[in-house]
Amino acid sequence: MKAEQSASTFGGQMVRLMAIVNLWLAVGFWAAMAAEKADPIRMVAFGDSLTAGYMLKPSEAFPVKLAEALAAKGHAVEIANAGVSGDTTAAGLQRFDWAIPEGTEAVIVELGANDALRGIDPGETRKNLDAILTKLRARNIDVLLAGMMAPKNWGKDYEERFATIYSDLAAKHGALLYPFFLDGVALDAKLNLQDGLHPTAPGVDVIVKGILPQVEELIGRARERRGAASKS
Repeated sequence: MKAEQSASTFGGQMVRLMAIVNLWLAVGFWAAMAAEKADPIRMVAFGDSLTAGYMLKPSEAFPVKLAEALAAKGHAVEIANAGVSGDTTAAGLQRFDWAIPEGTEAVIVELGANDALRGIDPGETRKNLDAILTKLRARNIDVLLAGMMAPKNWGKDYEERFATIYSDLAAKHGALLYPFFLDGVALDAKLNLQDGLHPTAPGVDVIVKGILPQVEELIGRARERRGAASKS
């Protein structure tokens, strides 16, 4: 009888101990979640009209739609829209210092479409993007490079020289790469405005869905860097 009582007492103590442990874990989890929400990752979407939201409502632009999708998955992120319609990579480089404010932790670089449309030498595009990524790395800012494809009217040589820019630079600078920003949208009349170049609001949704995994990885890198900095 005493042995049964002892076993029962021990069992009860174990149940209470497990309940306390689970409570501690829950408190720690919710504290971490609260801290994340209170201190969001500061991100900049740095690009041209595809980022700016050409001919769309402000609420339909890529940075806003992306922020909404990330929030729905529990990520605390503030995304500044630093898209300027018509910008080439050269124009982006010129405005870099004021487009990427102090405190920025992550950047999505979406530039090069206008270079390709204008037939700018791919060597010039590469040089400008290289300079932008160099500046970002010098500031310890994590980067997702969104690639672009050249139109076929400039010829095969131009197309091939342009095609290697983004993968080469991502590898050189240790940046994440989304190979083609308009993947699933380009050449689809239902997802583009009448100009055939800029996405509609549903087109932006397709872009966001496609790029979301890489953006989540970008957020993870930024949080790791923030954690390492806080310990140093």
